[in-house]
Amino acid sequence: MAVVRKARIDDVEQIYKLIDHYAQQGIMLPRSRELLSRIIDTFVVAEEDGVIVGVGSLCKLGDDLVEIRSLGIAEGYKGRGIGTKLVETLLEEARRLKIRQVMALTYEVPFFESNGFRVVDKGIFPEKVWTDCIYCKKRHACDEIAVLRRLD
Repeated sequence: MAVVRKARIDDVEQIYKLIDHYAQQGIMLPRSRELLSRIIDTFVVAEEDGVIVGVGSLCKLGDDLVEIRSLGIAEGYKGRGIGTKLVETLLEEARRLKIRQVMALTYEVPFFESNGFRVVDKGIFPEKVWTDCIYCKKRHACDEIAVLRRLD
């Protein structure tokens, strides 16, 4: 059974490898080890028997908007509720920060819909566009779907 917890600096290498697996497929933005070390406090991990089997982070984009990013599950661990546990933990962090809107860009729309998100137009997130999208090689032909969940 995977346990979700805040990431620690000694998790960087395993987080890097998990993110890189998805980045190599072009479905997640790559993150360097150096960057991960600097922003490790924004990450949560799912750990099972000392191995990180899931990862996700929360990035503040504005006073009332955060993004779930770098959400991924290791091969062989999908379909076990680990992604939902990670999302629930990140939503709790958003509530703790008193932020009411949580967004993500994803290819996994059904997963996010099952976790209370709804599909929205990417154009409503200029904060995201100017924070990350301008650096993405897909920026002019982005095929990710924007999802949003409002917290009460």
